Amino acid sequence: MNTELSRRDFLKAAASGAAGLAVAGVLGGSAFAEEPAAEGAPFAGKKKFAGIGSVRAVTDDIAYIGVSDRRIQLFENVYPIPRGVAYNSYLLLDEKTVLFDTVDRSVTGQFFENLTAVLDGRELDYLVVDHMEPDHSSAISEVLVRYPKAQVVCTHAAAIILNQFFACDIADRAILVGEGDTLNVGKHTLTFVMAPMVHWPEVMMTYDDVSGILFSADAFGSFGALNGNLFADEVDFEKDWLPDARRYYTNIVGKYGKQVQDVLAKAGTVDIKMLCPTHGPVWRENLGWILEKYSLWSSYTPEEQAVMVVYGSVYGGTESAANAIAAKISQSGVADVAVYDVSKTHVSELIAEAFRCSHIVLASITYNMGIFTPMKNFLLDLEAHNLQNRCFALVENGSWSPLSGKLMKEILERLTNVSFVGETVTIFSSPDADKREALDALAEAVAGSVLGGGEPVAEQAPAAATAWVCSVCGYIYEGEELPDDFVCPVCGVGPDKFELK
Repeated sequence: MNTELSRRDFLKAAASGAAGLAVAGVLGGSAFAEEPAAEGAPFAGKKKFAGIGSVRAVTDDIAYIGVSDRRIQLFENVYPIPRGVAYNSYLLLDEKTVLFDTVDRSVTGQFFENLTAVLDGRELDYLVVDHMEPDHSSAISEVLVRYPKAQVVCTHAAAIILNQFFACDIADRAILVGEGDTLNVGKHTLTFVMAPMVHWPEVMMTYDDVSGILFSADAFGSFGALNGNLFADEVDFEKDWLPDARRYYTNIVGKYGKQVQDVLAKAGTVDIKMLCPTHGPVWRENLGWILEKYSLWSSYTPEEQAVMVVYGSVYGGTESAANAIAAKISQSGVADVAVYDVSKTHVSELIAEAFRCSHIVLASITYNMGIFTPMKNFLLDLEAHNLQNRCFALVENGSWSPLSGKLMKEILERLTNVSFVGETVTIFSSPDADKREALDALAEAVAGSVLGGGEPVAEQAPAAATAWVCSVCGYIYEGEELPDDFVCPVCGVGPDKFELK
């Protein structure tokens, strides 16, 4: 008798062990199966480790099969995520089986163990692709190999991007859907809601009429690995998760406020009982709270009447001025004041705070006859993320030719609906007694504006933007005029297929 176990046999054994778990056991029981293996099977009589500890029941017939990654340090190779991230995927078991999105390639092993276990020997009938970004789509090609009968439900634009990433032609097994299209899978009927540029052009969301779940792609997501708690009501979300949820939205989706507002308007037409995003906790309670946050963020309305002071300093003079102005603002009655060194604080945190706070004080040295580089990068990031409706106050420093205030203002004036509080304070090297008085006066002006006694806070609504929408794929072009020779970057049609929105 051959007692050696080949790698292929081992993988087969592992897969069959996972498949042997009953769905009820997966959703309600242990990740370690106590029942013995089939007679003569490898490891007969031993526990069959299926690695499915991350599986949880969302409803009676919908399972969470996502995976958390605590090893990753930078999300999109840009944003620090010390708490890791969760890649969420869901599986519906009806007359037909439906998989909603996959996961990043770093966690596919765990994902396929989860998927195999919950399917429990059933075929996969449909794979719904709400978003094609690789952290949600990297496992698609392997899903299609493992489950050759599965059909892919996605937008036309998603099918194109899928082939671009993975050279995966799904023409013979694709169901291309548009706004309001439906798919009946038994008891459940799925309705597809187009969400172009939230935050990629191919994005859609899927609404389940039985559970009231909106599978919302990246919307309503957050940085942070799940620690056994799947639902937002199982954690102190406001204390432990809100900063990461805000940082996630503002940096990943923040530029596309108008498109998010459009999706929120669509969401208001259906009875949503649960939000299932592709990152972070699932929302089943207090949905109005997170929807209100999204309404504020996407309309560029300050979340709080608060002040953030951001300084760029080399030898300490500008830092001293920033600390002085923050202290005076606080002494003037503003409780929510936060101070940041632009050189040591990651820009993603600064962007998130800029979306939270109503007033922003910027203090920068003049560096190489320009703005201190980290400060300039922050301001350009504010512009790139489309920040609007804020009040700014400026402090500049220069030992011989201070120019940073003027240059900062030129960038800020390109933002929509901003105002400036008080006069720019100019410091030469370090603040003396006269400059301390000027800093105090600026601080009092900022405090008065926050508390309602100074400059009026900017209107809390986004400025109207001209947008042209592709009638084929939903791609949105923003601009007063659509160029005569414009070609849709997603589906390749010309300007005749675009409609003014």
